[in-house]
Amino acid sequence: MVHVEKTINFMGMRKTALTISFILLVISIGSLVTKGLNLGLDFTGGTQLELGFEEPVNLNRIREVLGETGLENPVVVLFGSDTEVLIRTQESMEDEEQRRIERRLVELDPQASVTEVRRVPSEMVDFTQIVQVSGVSEEQLRESGLFSRALYGSVRFDTVGDSVEVAVERSLDNVYISYLMDAIAEATDSRLELRRSEFVGPQIGEELRDEGGLGLLFALFVVMAYVALRFQYKFAFGAVLALIHDVIIVVGIFSLLGMEFDLTVLAALLAVIGYSLNDTIVVYDRIRENFRLMRRGTTEEVINSSLTQMLERTLITSLTTLMVLLILFFMGGELIRGFSAALIAGVVIGTYSSIYISANLLVSLQLTKEDLMPPPKEGEDQEPIAP
Repeated sequence: MVHVEKTINFMGMRKTALTISFILLVISIGSLVTKGLNLGLDFTGGTQLELGFEEPVNLNRIREVLGETGLENPVVVLFGSDTEVLIRTQESMEDEEQRRIERRLVELDPQASVTEVRRVPSEMVDFTQIVQVSGVSEEQLRESGLFSRALYGSVRFDTVGDSVEVAVERSLDNVYISYLMDAIAEATDSRLELRRSEFVGPQIGEELRDEGGLGLLFALFVVMAYVALRFQYKFAFGAVLALIHDVIIVVGIFSLLGMEFDLTVLAALLAVIGYSLNDTIVVYDRIRENFRLMRRGTTEEVINSSLTQMLERTLITSLTTLMVLLILFFMGGELIRGFSAALIAGVVIGTYSSIYISANLLVSLQLTKEDLMPPPKEGEDQEPIAP
């Protein structure tokens, strides 16, 4: 029999813990239903720019410039160092350039507008896009300087019926990026260069969201099957419900605080599942062992004894993990802040759920020693055949 000098009565607070978990789940689900998630570009689609400056710049000034150019709620953060800036926006650079052209067309004629933007035919090798404009003449467009060679490269004007088709060498998204860089350089009085630009389409973002959700569900199914095979089905229910509990609360925290939810956070959720499961498996292993070693004691007493024995190991593991995550959160930069925040919440909640959800449910499911007895071997109960 395993001897424990002082056993902590964890299960004495099981009803209080269930109440706390219920309240947290209600708040999380309520926030997800009413506020939803602040999805990042990975899921919604948009544009990301990485700019390099010669010297540190004022991020607030860059945000002001982007707002003045028409971008709504852009995200501007430092990337790696105080001279590297990351700009993320849900707007399409091509759509923004089209709107900028339309604003300038209205100055020429209130009836003028962009009727179509399309790719050029394959035989026009020197051009990339055609902008079809109505409401103004070809002569007005030429004289206005709206399609300047400095931004658009080679430009060709053709009158087709009542419209003017303007073939441009540089694509509209690249034109708008150059326009933004010129505006930022002028406002900050600093030289800069474009390190990288990428666009995520909304269709790709939708696929990432769906596949990520399916990945979470598949992970939970595999966990349930694994625990059921290694232990017993009551353990499987406890493990999976604890993981669902952890994921909902972590996602609810992001919804409640309005933090950006992107692919790094989704990866953190999968890591939380792995961490919480590992902690739960260690606790379950000790509970199973003590059920077989302790000849006396109720289910609650065996679980209390097991949790007490594992407390030191659990706390040391969780605290050392949290120390690393806190350093990442405060010193790792904006790009991994969501990732580290999700893991911090997941480690804390996962440690709690290993005790008060996983183990607690074993009591609710009335786990007994008979549930853990190995099945009799075939022919074990048969009478031996006399010689």
